Amino acid sequence: MDLLFPLHCLGCGKEGSFLCIPCRRALPRMLQPLCPKCGRPLIQDDRCPACLKYRWEIHGIRSVFLFQGAVQQAVHQFKYNNCKALASPLAELLAEELERRPLPAQVIVPVPLHPRRLRERGYNQSGLLAKELSRLTGLPLIGDSLLRIKNTSAQARTANAEARQNNVRGVFFCRDGQLKERHVLLVDDVCTTGATLDSCAVALNRAGASSVWGLTLAREG
Repeated sequence: MDLLFPLHCLGCGKEGSFLCIPCRRALPRMLQPLCPKCGRPLIQDDRCPACLKYRWEIHGIRSVFLFQGAVQQAVHQFKYNNCKALASPLAELLAEELERRPLPAQVIVPVPLHPRRLRERGYNQSGLLAKELSRLTGLPLIGDSLLRIKNTSAQARTANAEARQNNVRGVFFCRDGQLKERHVLLVDDVCTTGATLDSCAVALNRAGASSVWGLTLAREG
């Protein structure tokens, strides 16, 4: 298949892989100062204004890259163009971040899609990322406990942070006790404001999770 349909770098177009080594090294990493809670880039070394007025349920959110350039192209191909083969190289980037800066985690949980959205797309990109990350790290994957029980509009279509928080309020539910007293690593592809991850954390905390940390490949600035 590689001979018939050779891979090309999403950054420079060079044949051989989805991300060549030079482009991989040039990916726009999240650099300090960052908000220690929501992970948003800061102008000054202080917590962001949003976190001063918003009570987070999640312990913290960490993203590896800014959502731009080759990272943005990779996510779009992965999420909307059925390029599921990107799950493995993208999960490798998440695993490298965890190796550099470990988080308290006993299990990996993907952010779920609503069943209707899952039927439309055919797969959950966060689930594929979480599955590959589980394989790379050895952390068990629990993908059937956290459910999305309301089919809301996409977060990218909402106007602002407050609207995004309202859009995902009460959207998630834990149906069993698999995650009780477990340190949960919640995995998603992109963090916009953190509202979706925090709404997941509300459901996980109600189900008795010991802690919930969010890890995403990219973050919108």
